[in-house]
Amino acid sequence: MLQSKTAQMLYHEHAKQLPIIDYHCHLNPKEIAEDHRFRSITELWLGGDHYKWRALRANGVDEYFITGGASDWEKFQKWAETIPFTFRNPLYHWTHLELRTAFGIQKLLNPDTAKEIYDECNEKLQQPEFSARGLMKHYHVETVCTTDDPVDSLKYHEKIKESDFEIKVLPTWRPDKAMVIDNPQTYRTYIEQLSEVSGVDIYNYSDLLEALYLRHLYFAQHGCKLSDHGIDCFYAEPVTEDEMQTIFVKVMSGDEATEAEKLKFKSGLLTYFAELDADTQWVQQFHYGPQRNNNTKMFELLGPDAGFDSMGEFTTAKSMAQFFDHLNSEGCLTKTIVYNLNPNANEMVATMIGNFQDGSVPGKMQWGSGWWFLDQKDGIEKQLNTLSLQGLLSRFVGMLTDSRSFLSYPRHEYFRRILCNLVGQDVENGELPAEEMPRIAQMIEDICYYNAKRYFNF
Repeated sequence: MLQSKTAQMLYHEHAKQLPIIDYHCHLNPKEIAEDHRFRSITELWLGGDHYKWRALRANGVDEYFITGGASDWEKFQKWAETIPFTFRNPLYHWTHLELRTAFGIQKLLNPDTAKEIYDECNEKLQQPEFSARGLMKHYHVETVCTTDDPVDSLKYHEKIKESDFEIKVLPTWRPDKAMVIDNPQTYRTYIEQLSEVSGVDIYNYSDLLEALYLRHLYFAQHGCKLSDHGIDCFYAEPVTEDEMQTIFVKVMSGDEATEAEKLKFKSGLLTYFAELDADTQWVQQFHYGPQRNNNTKMFELLGPDAGFDSMGEFTTAKSMAQFFDHLNSEGCLTKTIVYNLNPNANEMVATMIGNFQDGSVPGKMQWGSGWWFLDQKDGIEKQLNTLSLQGLLSRFVGMLTDSRSFLSYPRHEYFRRILCNLVGQDVENGELPAEEMPRIAQMIEDICYYNAKRYFNF
């Protein structure tokens, strides 16, 4: 992936050895706190990885060998049989990067090598350095931000902090469930949980805001510096507090809200969350654009996050502009990262963030790295190229794993190689001056590490 001498120099001399700041992931803090030991490479590699699950299904593998009751070996064997059919899919590169960087295995995975690789990985997983914490240290991770609901106790973050673990593990505020009023019964159950952990009896909308404020404060006291919001599109409907109260009481009474009421409610709360983040000077992240749980049959069988989501098509430029403009006008637009899932929106997002740069912080408004279906070579290159053309690539805060796996850190290497290859090719082509190599090398180091460290104040 390093296709020129300049690219090789930039990667090996400037990018490769930098620590990893993984500012958005879905690792389980309990597994970090307890330094989880993995029973097999199947648990570590295939458990919960819906990227691999989608590939297995596409290759005609029965669900029994994916999320069903098959043995660990049987599931691994099916993955090994699938690998030769993943040419040009990023899973092929990721699989072998993970085998090489974690286990030192140079062989290619296929049906012939499957048993040998399976046994070698499992043997190494019995060693202390292959525990959850051991893998994080192996990959030179410096800071990790998990993704946590306002009702989470954060007790495992406390245990990690109290231990002698040298890697910083911080929570991230993800209040999506407080906004989703589609199912009144589910929502009421969630509000009861929020009431219990906050100590606030929630009878009306103002009670809800107080409970959320207290949990936001609780997260801040536990080192939280980021929020995250998983939304289908941006919400910027005009709404009064009286309307929010009416909608809240209606849903809590068991009545379904109309589509217009749902949009208003989401708009009101999303704005409130942004105001809280501005008060605490957190970075707010918005992951928008998926169309989730498209396969009803499998959703009812397996639940969410099982590999049945896709890119959505949403016309969101106007609402995004209105949302940020309102916050900016009120003086409460904090540092912001926007991640889009559909590449059709690349140029829109790249130009939108430029509308709200205010000179207070370099790169205050960020366009996030290629996310989910876009965190592969083509998606990463398009994001880097478009950001370069429409903004300042030099101020970009770089890559993250967005993963539930302790073996996903090679995605940072993957990103760094792609970045160095792009910039190196520009130098080779004479589009960037070779005499500016010290500044070019510094840009590579900044994108891979230093920009994020400064931006998040880690």
